[in-house]
Amino acid sequence: MAFDRLEAMRAFCRIVEVGSFVGAADALGVPKTTISGQIQGLEAHLGMKLLHRTTRKVSPTTDGAAYYERARALLDDLDELESSAAHARNLPRGRVKVEMPSPVGTFLIIPALPDFVARYPDVQLDIGCGERVLDLVQEGIDCAFRGGPVADHELVARPAGQMRFCLCAAPSYLASAPPLATPADLAQHRYLGFVFAATGKQFTPMLHRGVESHSITQPPAMRFNNAGAYIASGVAGLGIVSIARAEAAQHLRSGALVELLPEWQLGSMPINLVYPYTRRLSARVRAFTDWATALMASDPLWS
Repeated sequence: MAFDRLEAMRAFCRIVEVGSFVGAADALGVPKTTISGQIQGLEAHLGMKLLHRTTRKVSPTTDGAAYYERARALLDDLDELESSAAHARNLPRGRVKVEMPSPVGTFLIIPALPDFVARYPDVQLDIGCGERVLDLVQEGIDCAFRGGPVADHELVARPAGQMRFCLCAAPSYLASAPPLATPADLAQHRYLGFVFAATGKQFTPMLHRGVESHSITQPPAMRFNNAGAYIASGVAGLGIVSIARAEAAQHLRSGALVELLPEWQLGSMPINLVYPYTRRLSARVRAFTDWATALMASDPLWS
């Protein structure tokens, strides 16, 4: 009975966080009928209505909101207790859901994962890579890498590294393009812009050399909101791109891209590891965050 009650509490908290029975069922990997039965049983056991149900959304009642705060804290304490016990035996275990920008996942985290698996064989990772900024609590995400300043006060931000950029173009583009000797010459070239999917804002690169600086503010010939598509446009010879050095490295080695104005430094973007302020890190999440930040600090492309 106690175990069933805990499962019902988990189901209730997940419904509050995602706003629907279907979303909670998907997140927990159980049928919707199971979730419905758990909530009915929990409400009957407590003798109170916990949720308002409409055709569009599910939200907690006043009693439900108060119960959620206590239940969430209790479940977090229980998870921490179990994780701590496992950690004491050097066996962090369980599932960790993490989100990160595509370049961080593709060029840093994923290639190094065999090392993580060897160290923590009982930790299962759910990894999402993309440019969208997701709501960690609503999506049930334990931690995430975020590029740029973190303005969300509901998140704890831990500095992890830097995403460094460089200006590149394909030899096929440069073969028929005007000469490019100084940043001022960029005005005569086809520049390809990158738009952050989460905000719709265009990335404005800034070139630096000593005390000199130059912003690339000309209207782009094309714009992209996906990192993979953006770098593919540069390799295809469509124009000049400003991309992460980690993404550019293999293309620079193969000759598919050429770095432009190498004596000028393109700015970098801070990378933070974030997690919900209301959640204490379990041993399994801490194992991943410590490993990932140490990995980033040890890589010259990201440190």
